Amino acid sequence: MTTDRSALVGGARRVVVKVGSSSLTTAAGGIDPARVRRLVDVVAASRAAGVEMVLVSSGAIAAGLAPLGLSKRPSGLAAQQAAASVGQGLLAHRYQEEFARHGIVTGQVLLTVDDVTRRAHYRNAHQTFAKLLELGVVPIVNENDTVATSEIRFGDNDRLAALVAHFVHADLLVLLSDVDGLYDGPPSRSGSRLIPVVRSEEDLASVTIGAAGSSGVGTGGMTTKVDAARIATGAGIPVVLTSADQASGALTGAEVGTLFTATGKRRPTRLLWLAHATSGQGTLTLDAGAVRAVVSRGASLLPAGITGVSGTFVAGDAVDLLDPDGARVARGLVNFDAEELPALLGRSTSELKTALGAAYEREVIHRDDLVLLG
Repeated sequence: MTTDRSALVGGARRVVVKVGSSSLTTAAGGIDPARVRRLVDVVAASRAAGVEMVLVSSGAIAAGLAPLGLSKRPSGLAAQQAAASVGQGLLAHRYQEEFARHGIVTGQVLLTVDDVTRRAHYRNAHQTFAKLLELGVVPIVNENDTVATSEIRFGDNDRLAALVAHFVHADLLVLLSDVDGLYDGPPSRSGSRLIPVVRSEEDLASVTIGAAGSSGVGTGGMTTKVDAARIATGAGIPVVLTSADQASGALTGAEVGTLFTATGKRRPTRLLWLAHATSGQGTLTLDAGAVRAVVSRGASLLPAGITGVSGTFVAGDAVDLLDPDGARVARGLVNFDAEELPALLGRSTSELKTALGAAYEREVIHRDDLVLLG
């Protein structure tokens, strides 16, 4: 894998750019028109050069603070959703106006985890992105904070951006922040060194990654950005991490920020989202034979191999699969409610069909809805 920035970026025909709240807003929480305009000018320049662009933008909650008279990001989910409801429209309108100066149409795409893990929702979301890009539109993506619950949240837009990059088959992901790259220690500390290229986990061994930033308007920090880079590069997508002020250089191949080279290959998109965008709503404990079938043979999970059920979930939810020692081995979308499963455990599908009807002659988790963990 080449680390030549100009070759890598120059060859990218589809790019996802993620920008954080702190790079778009004032200290008081409102949208900073000048910052938004500078970002749009950079993205529009790449679009004019023939590159398809997707913008993952934080800032909805931050943009809603000032109009609601709030001095800082609220901690309660309901208050965050209220701020997002007010701010998302303001943010989308600002982007629409700024891109219109370049003759570019934007489209707002608000996602929840369900949109990309449940099969029917996934198809709809995928088709929407494909058509927007086909029509030359720049999709503006954000988590749907207004309706997302604490159980079905991406958690941060860095992770969302990494997953969207894979979702749209991007050639490059650019993460923009208020820090100009990854340092081997706190950037403010004397002697901390910018790391220009990360090729593997070994390059991160000596890096001290701080906690999330304290700007008061965002949720991300360097930890979430490195995690996002791991997701993207592990799925075959290189990542450039730098500051919003260096966005132009990042998109033209200049030696700015930190380049994370691709370390893996693309994998089925829904499974990538299932692994990184969901958390198990419950657990199923498997016997040794079922673990071998799921892990080694890529088989579906049948009732006969399950020895225990824990948690509250319904059909379609993500659940974690545990080995007999309690270690997580996989995650999947379950086909039964939690209260249905105890009566099915240890029984074959043919036995269940005879006793309960044809509706019970099916997998607890189909292999197409199952991903191995760690």
